[in-house]
Amino acid sequence: MFVDDVLFVAFPYVAVVLLVVVSLYRYYTDRFSYSSFSSQFLEGRALFWGSVPWHYGILIILLAHFVALLWPSGWADLIASPTRLLVLELIGLSLALAALLGLTLLLLRRIRSARIQAVTSTMDWVLLTVLLVQVVLGFWVALFFRWGSDWYLFTAVPWLISLAKFSPDTSFVTALPWVVKLHMLGGFMIVAIFPFTRLVHIVTVPITYLWRPYQVVIWNRRSGGR
Repeated sequence: MFVDDVLFVAFPYVAVVLLVVVSLYRYYTDRFSYSSFSSQFLEGRALFWGSVPWHYGILIILLAHFVALLWPSGWADLIASPTRLLVLELIGLSLALAALLGLTLLLLRRIRSARIQAVTSTMDWVLLTVLLVQVVLGFWVALFFRWGSDWYLFTAVPWLISLAKFSPDTSFVTALPWVVKLHMLGGFMIVAIFPFTRLVHIVTVPITYLWRPYQVVIWNRRSGGR
């Protein structure tokens, strides 16, 4: 169908093109904007309690998605045992709940603090809204469409692989419930807006700090007019 081709073929490709082109353009024209623009100096307590569950929850969930996508046979072996499948489902649901609670705290922090609102851009609000909707959809899927660790292998994974091979096949996803479809499209929506937001700080993680020589910082404070 035309709608399926637009949503599950054209839109993912457009999202990836935007990700690559705009990210490179922004990096070479406005490199200093590649930052998380942290507001920790304005408020740190609520940031900690929101940021920790959010990052741990979402990063582990994303890692599981990528492992299943890049190594489907290994993931199939992992969930072959009903016990392991149940454990993975419970862990995934717990992580989704942690991410949801953390993101909600981060959103409330920005809403309730006038100082933080002053440094919050329109794209920050757009990003937070899209992330919140995506996490809610993911939690909904995990809660009401059980055993996603299994059926993900036979729906989203072959669909994504077909896109990567430039031979898109929407038949893997068109029969899925609308909530699952929205969750899949939400992932590519995040990909599309990624280069326009502070999420770009992800690709500038200073991993060289792990092996660079230590630095000695000497402070010189002049006093008495000297």
